[in-house]
Amino acid sequence: MAQHKVARSVVVDAPAEKVFDILASPGRHAEFDGSGTVRDAVRGPERLGPGDEFGMDMRMGVPYRMANRVVEFEEGRLIAWRHFGVHRWRFETEPLSDGTCRVTETFDYSAGGPALRFGYMLAGWPARNGRSIEQTLVRLKDLVEGGA
Repeated sequence: MAQHKVARSVVVDAPAEKVFDILASPGRHAEFDGSGTVRDAVRGPERLGPGDEFGMDMRMGVPYRMANRVVEFEEGRLIAWRHFGVHRWRFETEPLSDGTCRVTETFDYSAGGPALRFGYMLAGWPARNGRSIEQTLVRLKDLVEGGA
């Protein structure tokens, strides 16, 4: 794994398209968020595409709103967004030969300068993001396989 990225993967017993449909629906993000910070989509399209903007109600101690923009998009395979910061949250779906798919979530903070990357490390964000990603993938797998 490249430096300044935190990634985890899980195999989901469903086609990649089904998983991607949930990932591309901001109104469903709170259902699988493992960080405990995502509350609800407050603006934007029902289904995301390249360059789309969407807003989320969040809570990390106190409630706040976050505006995001889709910065990477490949239908059915890749979606990534960022807010005002330079880091990205990326989801990739990889179809497997048995009809399942591998889902990889990556928190990518490589675009920030050395001071920003050092600040993330000092604050413990990579480890914290790793734990959140692991929980997100468990929740996403349960959501998709549960027939939602």
